[in-house]
Amino acid sequence: MWTIGRKIAAGFAIAFLLLLGIGTVAYRNLNVLSSTSLKVAQTHDVLYQIDMLLSELKDAETGQRGYVITGDDAYLEPYQEALASVTRTMANLRSFTSDNPHQQRRLNEAEPLIATKLGELKRTIDLRQAQGFEATQKAIQGNEGKKVMDDLRQVLGAMDQEERDLRKVRGESADTSASGAKTTISLGALFALLLVSAAGYVITRSLNHQLGTAISGIRSSSAELQAAATQQASGSREQSSATNEVSTTIRELLATSRQIAESAQRVACIAEETAGGARTGDQTVQRAQEAISGIKRQVDLIVGHMLDLGRKSQQAGGILEIVNELAEQTNILAINASIEAAGAGESGKRFAIVADEIRKLADRVGGSTKEIRALIEDIRAAVNTTVMATETGTKAVEAGTRQFGEVTASFQQIAGLVGTTTEAAREIELSTKQQATAVEQVNVAISNAAQATEENEASSTQTLRTATLLADLSRDLGRLVQQDAAT
Repeated sequence: MWTIGRKIAAGFAIAFLLLLGIGTVAYRNLNVLSSTSLKVAQTHDVLYQIDMLLSELKDAETGQRGYVITGDDAYLEPYQEALASVTRTMANLRSFTSDNPHQQRRLNEAEPLIATKLGELKRTIDLRQAQGFEATQKAIQGNEGKKVMDDLRQVLGAMDQEERDLRKVRGESADTSASGAKTTISLGALFALLLVSAAGYVITRSLNHQLGTAISGIRSSSAELQAAATQQASGSREQSSATNEVSTTIRELLATSRQIAESAQRVACIAEETAGGARTGDQTVQRAQEAISGIKRQVDLIVGHMLDLGRKSQQAGGILEIVNELAEQTNILAINASIEAAGAGESGKRFAIVADEIRKLADRVGGSTKEIRALIEDIRAAVNTTVMATETGTKAVEAGTRQFGEVTASFQQIAGLVGTTTEAAREIELSTKQQATAVEQVNVAISNAAQATEENEASSTQTLRTATLLADLSRDLGRLVQQDAAT
């Protein structure tokens, strides 16, 4: 399928070729007409020169006759002028008829006749000057000059007739060339006008069809682009809003992670204090074992220590409640963090791993607190039993001595569990610090995503404006094409 440029070029090429053909034919006809006109003008010049030659010879003859009759030299002036002009006229005739051999031959015949005639005129003039009128009259009556003049008129008449015939032929040829040029130019111009009009109509109709199709495509594309840009801008705004919400959630999670880290640090400190208390109790039991002989005296002291141990066990129970609550909160936060990491895609995988480790640690801490709680309940029961035993007297000392070993073992187990709790608290503290670092990284990534979303929203807005402008341009171009088609 031809493009718009090729169609326009083809229209101009057709018009150019038509004008070139018409111009060529007209130029040839005009050249023929010009050449024929020049030949017609040359024929007129030859006829004029023939007439001039006859007129000059007549003038010379008239001057000769006037002088013969009157003897007055003033009558010789036409004769003398004719002598000079005859030579000039003969040269002109030879030049004008150089392309016509017939006329050249007749000029060759006319030259001796002219010379004879001029010689006859000169003899009569000389005779008039020498012998007078009568002798000259007798010489003229011999009709020698009339016979030469008749022969010359016959030759010049033949030349005149041939030139008149040539003028007629050349005139007819000039008329034919002029008529042909007029006909060629008229018909060629009419044909060119019709052909150019038809080509213009076809090209205009084709261009209107192509432009209409292109405008329809542009209008459809711009509408689709506008709809896509609108949808993209709406999606970008929703994405920006969601990103802001996620960023807010991440900041809250970061604050919670920091709080968890602080709580874990406090738990570690309390666990260390509990471990110190357990070690102190163990030392106390050892001293009591060494001083078993003074148990009776130290019963009251033991009761005091047992009461103190009961209070500390209560404190340890409170601490375990805190640790248990912290473990549950950590587990909930780990679950929420896993959900958020799953929604974050590739960038949340690392955070999901950290959240899973935190959840495992929380489960371990929860299990440990259950065991410690059971042990503390045992300790509380043992303390109550010890107190009751001390109230019953010395008899209970032996039973207390038997149970002393169990108390020592329990204290050792408590120290081990407290150490485990301390280690778990430290692991929780480390994990929460890592969690805070990961949350900060996620916060930075979310901020970058929010910035990219804002840039995407600005780009979508610009795309929407461009699509709207393209739709307006297509409508304007469509109106122009419709106006051209209506015109």
